Parts: sequence; C-alpha cells; structure tokens
Amino acid sequence: MKTKILHWKNEKALDSAKKVILNGGILVYPTDTIYGFGVNALNLEAINNLNLVKNRQGPMSVIIESKEKASSWVKLPNHEIKSAIKYLKAQTTIIFPVKQNIVENKILGPSNTLGIRFSKHPFCISLANYCSVPITTTSVNRTGEEPKTNVDEILNSFKNEIDLIIEDGTLMNSASKIYKYEAGNLRNIR
Repeated sequence: MKTKILHWKNEKALDSAKKVILNGGILVYPTDTIYGFGVNALNLEAINNLNLVKNRQGPMSVIIESKEKASSWVKLPNHEIKSAIKYLKAQTTIIFPVKQNIVENKILGPSNTLGIRFSKHPFCISLANYCSVPITTTSVNRTGEEPKTNVDEILNSFKNEIDLIIEDGTLMNSASKIYKYEAGNLRNIR
C-alpha cells in the first residue's frame, strides 16, 4: 500500500481520515502535542494491526471531542462525574474507569479503565466529532523509540504500513501527561 498524505486543512482530509478509520485502516494525525496513530477503537483487527506496527501490546488511549462525551463514557458515581471531567484539558490524558462496550476490551487497562485524551488540535476535535466510533491515540513510534516528529521520519520508519498521514509540519512537543483518576484525585503516571 502507498501511504497517502494530506495537510490537515485540506478539504478532503476529514473525509479521507474518517474513511480510513471506518475501513479498519491506520491513520497518523496531528494532536496538540505530537503525531498520533489512530484506528477504530472498536475494531479488534485494526487494533491488532496497530499493535504489530508499534511492536507492542497493552492499553491504548482514545481521543474525544468534548467533555460531555467523556461524561457519557466514565463509570463514576453521578455526583463525581462533573468534578472528575474538569481535569480533562489540552496535553493531558486521564485514565478513568469506563462503562462496558465503549471500546474493544483489548485496549482497556486493569479494572475496565481507559485513557481519555482531549486534544485542542482542531483536526482532533473535528475527527472525533465526525466519526461514529472512538479513535485510538498513541504516539507514532515503535516501542522503545522516540516519537516521529514529521512526515519524512514517519515514512522512513513505517514505509507502507500506514494508510493515511494527516500532516501539520514538524511536531516536537513532549507527549501528553498521563494521570490516573482515583477516588477524586489524579495520580501522575507520566
């Protein structure tokens, strides 16, 4: 397969990205920190393919377009949801307990937990809003390597393993901070 590249402001970028996600493909897209790998988080085959590309197993986070979406996913006492969700902000991933069938079980953490990421990048918000399925977000690298910062590095590392790259120049930020929500507090994971 030949990897297609579109700038995130291209009028075809959103439709093309949605098509890749819904067809079980692998997408690379920009976030407010670094580039992320996206697949349909309900599609076991797509998740397995992404794990092969990254040479890893284990939990994965997903992007959301709004705090309201996160509120509908988390499994917390009703009186706790609003205060828990307020912690979701740019450049941050929070691991919450979630309801059943939100994503494929393979990407869940212990005790039915899921990393939820609200990226302020306009493309992430649009993509999460536009797709009818949850979308993974994990750094564009193989396990043990540094995240790739631009299209040339991504293509050199992943040749024809990616269906589509949504490009936004060089992204050299740190990966998102990761916290776990526990009994009303956040515990720093990374």
